[in-house]
Amino acid sequence: MRPRTGVLLIHGLGGTQFDLGSMHKHLKRCGIETHSLTLPGHGTTPEALVSIRAEAWIDAVRAKYRELIGQYEVFHVMGMCMGALLAAALCALERHDKGRLVTLAPPLYIDGWSTPWWRAARHLAYYLPVLPARMKIEESEPFGIKNALVRNIVKAKFARGDNFHYRWVPLACIREVDRLRRQVKRDLPGIACPTLVVHAREDELTSLKSAALIARKAPDARVVVLENSYHMICVDNDRDQVVSSVLDFFEAVPQETAAAMEAQPCTPDEVQSLLKRFTSAMREQRYEDVLALLSAEVRWEQGGSNPVARVCEGRNALIDLFSQFSTLSAGTFRVVGFGEPDCASDGTVRVPLFTEAAAAGTTLAASGRLQLAFGGARIRAVRYEPDRYAEEDAFWNAAARSADGDAARFAMPAPSGVDPALSGAALAAAFEVAVAEMNAPGRPLPPAVLLRLRALYKQARSGDVGCARPGVMDTIARAKYGAWAQLRGTSREEAMYGYVSYARSLAQD
Repeated sequence: MRPRTGVLLIHGLGGTQFDLGSMHKHLKRCGIETHSLTLPGHGTTPEALVSIRAEAWIDAVRAKYRELIGQYEVFHVMGMCMGALLAAALCALERHDKGRLVTLAPPLYIDGWSTPWWRAARHLAYYLPVLPARMKIEESEPFGIKNALVRNIVKAKFARGDNFHYRWVPLACIREVDRLRRQVKRDLPGIACPTLVVHAREDELTSLKSAALIARKAPDARVVVLENSYHMICVDNDRDQVVSSVLDFFEAVPQETAAAMEAQPCTPDEVQSLLKRFTSAMREQRYEDVLALLSAEVRWEQGGSNPVARVCEGRNALIDLFSQFSTLSAGTFRVVGFGEPDCASDGTVRVPLFTEAAAAGTTLAASGRLQLAFGGARIRAVRYEPDRYAEEDAFWNAAARSADGDAARFAMPAPSGVDPALSGAALAAAFEVAVAEMNAPGRPLPPAVLLRLRALYKQARSGDVGCARPGVMDTIARAKYGAWAQLRGTSREEAMYGYVSYARSLAQD
């Protein structure tokens, strides 16, 4: 019999449980009971943070922990951003050994690529009598999110005034985070439980230096590096990898759940309102507004036999679908318009849909029908049936092959040998310098260049690719896999040398 298992989830600075995305839902599906708290100064207005000290946050999580720990045979602790710092501090102070610790994007160093040049000067400002309380540190682009669609959703929430995250925090609050950072750095060796660090390579707030410090100082730590996200990893491109990494670490297995309750039928007026807003948002490519009209457990069936044809369960899966349309068509996919809707006696609505896109040297002018079902004041099911299946399949399959071809065309030949003058410790040092230079802020690189660099980096760090090739639905992952797989058999030293040589050639361009 599985032991009763719980987990305490701790949100980040200025945030809410939105910071952890759908983590609650996935943990509950595995039979793990989730608990959270609202940290002092949060859930009201940013001004409430001015007088909050780091000790208040620590005391709050310790009180919640002590309230819960005795109720479970296994109890885990997890935090995101500042919540990761608090989770680490909690486990060190309580000598937690009844479960495991997960730190998601822990900002032990504030040194990411988008942090301003004057960030070090904040320590001087802390000593000024008025400035720390009055100066605002505002949330701005890219909002910690690489996925453009998710970023637009966040911007729309800010515009609506949704109370999901503070738009700014006072400098006085950053001072307390810095105090917390220093405490955690000091106490890392005192963490008694196994620790997982999940961190994005392109985190704009805190570099991989933070993950490396935990791996080096915590007694039993492992690190998962994400390749396609910024700071808010639970809602960004790699969110599924974050979930799978956490569940694997907890040795948790999803359990079968009871069928969802039947949604309350919508009135005719509600159906007409939802349909009008849905078609308007689709035409204007306001996908963040489209998602808001769908139920959390929406089922979207995209007909066909091509990389965008799939069955999506839930809004998160639709983010991937909409992103795939944009990625494969290089941003040219758009909804041209809708025809007259046809309302059926069972409450569903069928509406003609017209779209266009361009990719692989061809264009697509497609038409089909959307069938929508409604319930609970939301759209709960969507099915798209193309009028010309073969035409759409041919277009999207060609677009996917073109993306795969780009990966092969731009992949570097396997390095053959290492310059004797650059080997051993000298090569390792040159490799680390080259990686830092290629990841430096203000150095945007074309996707093909990033693909080469990533393949060489992965070969140098991990050796031959050991996973199965991703399916045709995930063209981005297939491109990354293909570039890395072409280096199979290349030694780690040769891959390091290849990375250094390529980085130097880029610097000379």
